[in-house]
Amino acid sequence: MNNDGLVWEVLNKQFCSYKVKTDTGNLCRHPYNLTGLCNRQDCPLANSKYATVREVNGRIFLCVKTAERAHMPAKQWEKIKLPSNFAQAIEVIDNEMQYWPKWMVHKCKQRLTRITQYLVRMRKLKLKNTHTLVPIKKKLERREKSREVRAEAAARLDQSIEKELLQRLRSKAYGDQPLNVNESVWKEILEGEAIEVESDVTTEDELEEEEKEIEYEDGSEQEEFGGDFVLDDSEAEDDDDDDLEDFGNMLASDISSGSEDEASEDDDESDTASLPPPSSKSNKGKRPADGASRQKPAKRTKKHGPRVEVEYETEMPQQDTMLTNW
Repeated sequence: MNNDGLVWEVLNKQFCSYKVKTDTGNLCRHPYNLTGLCNRQDCPLANSKYATVREVNGRIFLCVKTAERAHMPAKQWEKIKLPSNFAQAIEVIDNEMQYWPKWMVHKCKQRLTRITQYLVRMRKLKLKNTHTLVPIKKKLERREKSREVRAEAAARLDQSIEKELLQRLRSKAYGDQPLNVNESVWKEILEGEAIEVESDVTTEDELEEEEKEIEYEDGSEQEEFGGDFVLDDSEAEDDDDDDLEDFGNMLASDISSGSEDEASEDDDESDTASLPPPSSKSNKGKRPADGASRQKPAKRTKKHGPRVEVEYETEMPQQDTMLTNW
């Protein structure tokens, strides 16, 4: 017969293959150890009456060791299968360990709770990574396709009806109040007409405002830069050259005809007055002062700015006294 005290004294003071020494204490690696600690109370080898809970391939067993089976090492541990339901497993433990120490019954229930928790977690992880198969319902797909075709046909019919009603409304075939027409469709058409009219009115107002802004900007620019017409510098230089040439010719003719009397001078003045106008170069950039000879400008559809008045200066023929003084 086994002596539990002698076995523990040998295992504690001498060598034990399941013992693990640490800084805080000693641990036990025996698979049937109830708590995992190496001490006299929890050692499965030094106790002839011992019980624990184990999990094998997802199944939970209550392992019980008694002194009656100590002479049969192969049948030393009795395995009692516990049900998967947690409450029923607790009842089985209470019935099987009715006359056992209370601390051992309590430790077996704690171990059962911990094992059931990690088994549930393992099942959830397995289900999370599995592929789900979704069946294909061919009849349901055919029904949905047929419904889509019917809905598209109904939508086309409604659009054609709305277009026809809109055309008749524009042609005033119904008058003010059409008959035999769906009220919702009629309201939609009237709302669409009102939106179109409002958009036309707003566009016209915007165009008028833009024209006014353009005219105001042109007027401000004319006020800044002045309303008088100024010739280009190149044109002014050409006119000055032509005037100097004419003046030199006139001076030579006056020197050659200096012995003539006053009557001949009057004739010369009349001749010079009847001479044709100067060349095109001298008249470049100038317009005649006579209003009858002006050509009427083409009418413009839009006024892009304020009216500008232009003044032109004409040179009078110089007298002999002025020439001599010069």
